[in-house]
This record gives sequence, C-alpha cells and structure tokens, in this order.
Amino acid sequence: MTEATKGVLALILTCTIWGLSGLYYKLLEHIPPIEILAHRTLWSFIFFALVLMYQGRLRVLGQTVGSWRAAMVVGVAAFMISINWFVFITSIQIGRAVEASLGYYIFPLVAVLLGAVVLRENLGRAQMLAVGLATIAVITLTAGLGVTPWIALILATSFGLYGLIKKRIGAGPVVSVTAEVMLLAPIALIVLAEVHLRGAGAFGSTISDSLLLAFSGLLTATPLIMFSYAAKRVRLSTVGLVQYINPTFQFLVATFVFRELFSFWHALAFAMIWLALAIYTFAALRQDKALRNAADNS
Repeated sequence: MTEATKGVLALILTCTIWGLSGLYYKLLEHIPPIEILAHRTLWSFIFFALVLMYQGRLRVLGQTVGSWRAAMVVGVAAFMISINWFVFITSIQIGRAVEASLGYYIFPLVAVLLGAVVLRENLGRAQMLAVGLATIAVITLTAGLGVTPWIALILATSFGLYGLIKKRIGAGPVVSVTAEVMLLAPIALIVLAEVHLRGAGAFGSTISDSLLLAFSGLLTATPLIMFSYAAKRVRLSTVGLVQYINPTFQFLVATFVFRELFSFWHALAFAMIWLALAIYTFAALRQDKALRNAADNS
C-alpha cells in the first residue's frame, strides 16, 4: 500500500468519525453543553500532552506560546474553536443537526470569502459564483423558514476564522491544538468546579456518563492526529474533496437517525449549496491539475 493510499484511507476514516460524532453527543444530551465542552477541553489536553510527551516534543509546546503575541494568536484560535465545539454540541441537543451540517457544507465557501476580504486573495469567476449561490441559499432558507440559520452561520464563520488564524501559527496541528486546549484548560476547570460545587456535575454520577465524557478527549484528538497524518500524504485538492464526507454524514444522521425536519426550503437551500460546492470543487480540481502540469513541464 502506497503512502498516498494510506493518507486517503486515514482521511476518509477521519471525516467519517467527524460526521458520525453527532451520535456520540446525542448520548450526552442530558448534560449541559458547557459541561461537555469543559470535559472535551480537559480530556483533549491530557491526551495531546501524553502524545507530545511520548514523542519528546513537550518543549515545542512552550515555544508555541513563548511570547505574548504568540499566546494571543493561539488564544484567539482557541476561542474560535471553543465556540465551534459549543455550538455544534448545542445543535445536537436542541434538534438542529441538519442546520449544523449546512454550516460545515458552506464552511469552504466562507473560507474563500474570508481569504478575499482579509488576505486580499483574488476570487475567480467560479469561486464568485459559488459564494454567490451559497449566499442566495442562506437568504432563501431565512425567507422560507422565517428564521436566520444562525447555527450554520456561526459554525461556518467560527471555523473559517479559526483556519485563518491558524495560518499565523507556525507549529504543526497537534502542537497548536494542544496549545489551544492548554490555554482553555483553566477556564474548563473553573466551569467544572462550579458545576460540581453545586452538586450537579455529571462526571462521577454514573459509570457510563463518566466514560463517555472522558472519551471526548480521544474522540477529539484521534481524528486530528489522523488528519495531520493524511494531510502530509495527500494532495490538497483531495483533502478538500474528501472533507465533504463529514457534513454529508452529519446530514444523513440528522435526517434518518434523529428524524429532524427537512422541509422544502431546506431541500432548496441544500440543492443550491451542493451546486455551489460542485462548481467550487470542479474549479479547484482544474486549478490543481493546471499547477501540476506546469510543474511537470518546468
């Protein structure tokens, strides 16, 4: 098996885990989202720290937040990913997983828009068309349902800003995420201390809840490590294409397992989003092929 094939398989498994993670959080719907988020943060930090300790790279963690400027950048990234995690967990609990999947579908297009606005990156005609279609889809869903799809917009924007900020962090994904959850860990401890002092903490109340909450660290860390492994072995265009497995599984779980409402307006909005993604992906694949041909001919 080639390294590229291993990378693709790791990427597929990663996106499948992310796409099915809603099933896990549904098992914890009786626990407040903020408490789940606090446990996810702490157990992720423990797991990542053990990985870095095993690799002998704990010193790199200190270097990542070695200055006030670096710590601020990592802190903002941590804030963005914590918002993303919290809103996703909440969407599962309140029956809005379909909308959450929409957020991860439109994330690539939001990332393109952020790149154009913040980094002054040029948008091609296909990209502008895709972003325009996504905008129309959100407006259509808002008009049809009479409610703005805030969950989808917050998830897409927070993840887009997270990716934008990560460009300023020189460390690899495992080290940078460890630094992020390390900065969030004190806040998580305060949240859990307050909850348990009130006698309302879920951890320790039952074996099943305790194990599920501890498992959140493994569920967070393992896919990220596999994604890092895959990204080094797979072309960027392939990564972008395979990542659609995540929101697709989220969508299927929401509609067929959670039995959430999928109205005519949802169908119309999703159809436009899927068309926008098809245009965006086709253009990205053509650009990738052109770059590879240029490299071969040089």
